[in-house]
Amino acid sequence: MNATPGNGFAPWLADDGPAADTGLAWLDSRRAQARAQVRDQGIPTTKQEAWRYTSLTRLLEQGFTPTAKATTPLEPRDLEPLLVPGLEAYRVVLVNGRFVPGLSDLQHLPAGLRVGGLAQILKSDPDALKDRLNGVAGETQPLFAALNTAGLDDGVVVLLERGAQVERPIELIHLSVGMDEPRVAQPRHVVALEAGAQASLIERYVSLGEALYCTNSVLELSLGRDAVLKHQRIQTESANAFHIAGLYLSLGAGSRYQCVNVGLGASWARTDLNVRFAGEHAECDLQGLYLAGDRQLMDFHLDVDHRLPHCSSRENFKGILYGKGRAVFDGRVYVAKDAQRTDAAMSNRNLLLSEGAEVDTKPQLEINADDVKCSHGTTVGQIEPEQLFYLRSRGISAPLARRMLCLGFAGEILDCLTPDALRDQVAEQVGSRLEQAPID
Repeated sequence: MNATPGNGFAPWLADDGPAADTGLAWLDSRRAQARAQVRDQGIPTTKQEAWRYTSLTRLLEQGFTPTAKATTPLEPRDLEPLLVPGLEAYRVVLVNGRFVPGLSDLQHLPAGLRVGGLAQILKSDPDALKDRLNGVAGETQPLFAALNTAGLDDGVVVLLERGAQVERPIELIHLSVGMDEPRVAQPRHVVALEAGAQASLIERYVSLGEALYCTNSVLELSLGRDAVLKHQRIQTESANAFHIAGLYLSLGAGSRYQCVNVGLGASWARTDLNVRFAGEHAECDLQGLYLAGDRQLMDFHLDVDHRLPHCSSRENFKGILYGKGRAVFDGRVYVAKDAQRTDAAMSNRNLLLSEGAEVDTKPQLEINADDVKCSHGTTVGQIEPEQLFYLRSRGISAPLARRMLCLGFAGEILDCLTPDALRDQVAEQVGSRLEQAPID
């Protein structure tokens, strides 16, 4: 694959998104710098370690271009089939990467909570974002984060003041609707919790129909001292979609962050989770579950960087693969020389339901300190025939028995989802997929 900058991602750099006409010198400078980074980096190949198991050929073949025009207006009733029954939340809706106030529900926000569209806030209050946009991701970014910075469409901003506590979850819905040509949406989100703030964020990627499109999202998330956030990411995009997500997290002293990642949809999906500890005694808990069936790739990359002492991290990901599904788990925990008393554990376990399924798993520890508690492990296995026989002997059909055993395997991750309505919906989606899956 030729690595010149103009042979694949140049169309993504069209500068006509709603945030492009702000006239802000600092934003224009960052976007220009991001374009230069894209040109300098070129297109990653499988010779590069970060892309060793994942080829970009399928993505480049689609010829995606930016979502330049407005989407056909939707009514709230169009959204109803995609909602979580009974979930009471402050709802923020994006359609093809653009914030849609008419579909959102942001009435009666509690004191100390500010939620709005990125493009809107860049026009009305740009100073609120000057130090936050790229503040966590940094000026030097990987390819897809740089593409997002250069061609960002819109996005969502969530700011929580010092000590504020939000009882109701904040739900961020990425809704994709098919258009006349293959389009890429590049939403950029900024979420910041000041000292002592507490909140719950539910992020869902959904679609109407089975359209071909690409989502390239970036979320910059910062937690101040003693802040607490539970973050749940559910990806159920179109079976023809391409999904790219980059999460950049900064943890202040004493802060706590839990993230539950569920990847079920999209034909080709890549998620990068980047964690940096900015203060001591911070805690990070990353849980994940992914399913991959025929012609489906599910790729998770974790980079957890311990450079300060007395911090802890947990990474626990499980995968279920069937047909000719493929998955990649590439997890790295780095412990610097001065990061004494680090407590880190990484685990990746996979269940293969067919001979054609494939997983590449590579958990890594890089430890440069001597007073630490760190571990990592990985397993790849199949359903035990004895367990399947036991259920079949009691009159349970093979598909239902498979569903029960796989849900038992996935239950540790699913049980982390809250509230019950969200957990039940995701468990049903997982179970239905498994029961209908063709097995060798």
